[in-house]
Amino acid sequence: MTLRRKIMLAIIVLICIPVTIMGLFSYLYFSSVMERKATEFYSNSLLETDRKLQYVMGEIEGISDLFIVQPLVQQYLKQSRGKAVQPLSGSLGEDRQLASDLTNLLMAHPKIHSLNLYSNTHLLYYSNDTANVSMAELKEQPWFGEMAARRGQPYWIGPSDNFGMMEGGKLLTQVRVVKDYYTLEDIGVIMLTVKTDILENLFWEAAADSRGDILLVNASGEIMYSKSGDMLGRSIDFPFLQPFDTLLHSSYTDTIDGNKMFITYVSSQIAGWHLAAVTPKQELHAESVNIRNIALGLLILSLISVLVFDLLFVSPVVQSMSRVVSGMKQVENGRFIEVPRFRRMTMDESGLLLQGFNRMSKQIRELIGRVEEGQRRKKQAELQALVAQINPHFIYNSLESINSMAVLQGNKEISRMVISLGKLLRISISEHQETITLAKEMEHVEHYLRIQKIRFEDKFKYEIVVPGELKHASCMSLIIQPLVENALYHGIERMRGKGFIRIAAHASKLHNDLFIDVADNGPGMTEERLHQLFVESLEEAVKHKQSGVGLRNVHERIRIHYGDPYGLIICSAAGEGAVVRVRIPLEGMFAELRHMLPSDRQSAAATERQGAGQARIKEAGEL
Repeated sequence: MTLRRKIMLAIIVLICIPVTIMGLFSYLYFSSVMERKATEFYSNSLLETDRKLQYVMGEIEGISDLFIVQPLVQQYLKQSRGKAVQPLSGSLGEDRQLASDLTNLLMAHPKIHSLNLYSNTHLLYYSNDTANVSMAELKEQPWFGEMAARRGQPYWIGPSDNFGMMEGGKLLTQVRVVKDYYTLEDIGVIMLTVKTDILENLFWEAAADSRGDILLVNASGEIMYSKSGDMLGRSIDFPFLQPFDTLLHSSYTDTIDGNKMFITYVSSQIAGWHLAAVTPKQELHAESVNIRNIALGLLILSLISVLVFDLLFVSPVVQSMSRVVSGMKQVENGRFIEVPRFRRMTMDESGLLLQGFNRMSKQIRELIGRVEEGQRRKKQAELQALVAQINPHFIYNSLESINSMAVLQGNKEISRMVISLGKLLRISISEHQETITLAKEMEHVEHYLRIQKIRFEDKFKYEIVVPGELKHASCMSLIIQPLVENALYHGIERMRGKGFIRIAAHASKLHNDLFIDVADNGPGMTEERLHQLFVESLEEAVKHKQSGVGLRNVHERIRIHYGDPYGLIICSAAGEGAVVRVRIPLEGMFAELRHMLPSDRQSAAATERQGAGQARIKEAGEL
């Protein structure tokens, strides 16, 4: 997985998921609070409605109680016991006076629709032609046994069980057994129908949702009254009608006609009746939906914020790091390239990383260039040395022949010069070691000066001062002779008087370095000449055959071999002579004895004293 994907995943986990969980829990919590508040509200409203319902239905039951204890009704039922009589009608019949008395007695209440009076075997009276139901039909109803078991207590049935006597489906029916006032024997049955308009006022005051409903349900699940009228007469198997009600709360969610409904119920004080408030789940959670939508909006806003953050911050950082990684792969393959920068690169950690990598790559390229240039110069110097070499055996044989001829002729000067030249060439050509002892290097210089002494006769004198403890110090070969040659040809040769060359070596205990000074009393060099000596490249100096090639060659060789801190230091002024100092590190077995060396000032003072008393001054012709 790439770094960018990891960062995006981390942001989503840390931002989007918490927002989603917070929105989900807020929605569920607010929904549960709404349901709890709705349960409390509807329960209180249904309890108040039940109290009013108990009062209204008690009024009807009071009229029914008053009717069945009337002497006229008791006497009529007792007289008709066991007889087959023609039922009386509310408007027609053999005994108009009896029918009129019954009608006036029962129909005094404006909400009573009809009345049927039965003996134990036959229909005795009906007040409405639509209520002409025989006793045989009455006994066939499923509720008749339960009604008889009540032993005179009223039993209410809904519109769907009252034999089609409904006017628009809005009638309630009360049936009950009539007992003898004195013996409590069953002497008949009374069936009383009531218009459901009696319930409208009290149910109308019950609070309900605009799309909800208030229901009056009996024990069999029949809806005896519906505030909206849409569910009147229907039978629904409500869970709270079960013999063992397993509901833990007075509200639950159920599906009616394919719609999820939130149902709150209470058991009425009237036996077998229940009141229920039915509210669509969608309407109840209408306000919770706003919270859900807000949560979704926050989630979408979080995702957009993540994308914007990725484009503005994550992407530049990851791209910077990707470019650095790509550059590092190029470095592994040996290509030290600079990573291209962005047009609008910020100077944060990623920008500094990219800038630092480019700086590092540039420095490595420059260092590699310097090393390659140093190697090229070293190879060029070696090539020049090889070109300068000639067959040593031919030179040695020729010098031996010249020396033999000089000895035979008795010319000692020529013999001395030939011997010195042979030793000089033997050291410079035959020695293949890059480093030799300081004593060996000084021997080579001394042979060179002997030869030049014969050539220039009394033109100059020289002095070589090397402390005994430095003779075994290690140094590069052929680094002093070019300096002496430069002092001789560009200093002493141009003088009218006698010249003097002094070669002295001393060590620095502080820096653990070896210093070799080559000083002359020649005309010296101007500031421009000193600047030109080291500014102009070695190739240009060789091409134009300028002086100072030997000095720069020695300087480059020392820097290539030992590094930047080491090389040549030239101190000169016009008419004041020149001093060329060689600085190289102490190496070899002498480095182990550096703690025995005197300090720089003590070494210089000792060198002066040794030069005054013990140094040898060689003149031309002295061996």
